[in-house]
Amino acid sequence: MSLDKYLAALQHELNEYSYGNEPKELYEPITYLMNLGGKRLRPALVLMAYHLFKDDWQSALKPAMAIEVFHNFTLMHDDIMDEAPLRRGQPTVHIKWNRDVAILSGDVMLVAAYDLLAEAEAGNFKKIFKRFNRTAAEVCEGQQIDMNFEERGSVSEEEYITMIKLKTSVLLGFSLELGGRLAEQPEGVVNHLYDIGVNLGIGFQLKDDILDVYGDPEKFGKQVGGDIIENKKTWLMLKALEMSEPDSELHRWVAKESFDPEEKVKAVRAIFTDLGIKELAEQAMTAYFVKGFDGIAKLNVPVERKATLKAFADYLFDRDW
Repeated sequence: MSLDKYLAALQHELNEYSYGNEPKELYEPITYLMNLGGKRLRPALVLMAYHLFKDDWQSALKPAMAIEVFHNFTLMHDDIMDEAPLRRGQPTVHIKWNRDVAILSGDVMLVAAYDLLAEAEAGNFKKIFKRFNRTAAEVCEGQQIDMNFEERGSVSEEEYITMIKLKTSVLLGFSLELGGRLAEQPEGVVNHLYDIGVNLGIGFQLKDDILDVYGDPEKFGKQVGGDIIENKKTWLMLKALEMSEPDSELHRWVAKESFDPEEKVKAVRAIFTDLGIKELAEQAMTAYFVKGFDGIAKLNVPVERKATLKAFADYLFDRDW
């Protein structure tokens, strides 16, 4: 089974799904955002996990879609908080319509996510429902912690890993867990799946941090060096600050309020290179991916059953976007 088949089935279902019709100002922004694309990583993980154990993976499509709709709901609200003008190269909802419409449409997306999740046919729906709620709350906790970091002078590496685990990784973990629960697997198995997703998710975010500094702008899909310009406390920046003296050039760049963005990115990237930050970040990233790979290897299913999940994990590790 190839990843493309999962993605094609998901896209077909998303295209056919109706969030509502009237008033159009409420529902059109949802369709607009969902049609902007995206990699559909999370719902694909749901289907892959289900297919590890059962062949009728199409029965998991609606609950898998719930994860994608929820993820895009968080993006819509994130864009409002960040005052972001673009999402995937197109105007964000609050720019194309307005802030109030974006908030209300986002609220309806959350309702739609619950509606899709309710399509789960497994007998353990109460557990699925509660785990989805806990995961959704953790994503919000991660976002708040990230916002708190902006007001703090220093953040430890451990705190940063906790933040990205909550903000990004738990949803990948729950995606695999959901597939296992829909396939009615025991707690030990679904917890193992969850851990695989969390480790892949942390590695995924650390890769994102690296690509923001060293990626190819044509492939990365957003401005390279954006985190440096914003003094965002990524793993690379935190490690570089930890290794630098208080009166170092890096600290001076961080403290500057007026600067040429291109000059700052070039200078800070050079500092990172001198300190060997990229190599250290890649080591940290690889360690989490290896945990994920080991988890996949230990899944007690035939090798051919987990080939797609393994290939997908390799794809996340090797990506340059």
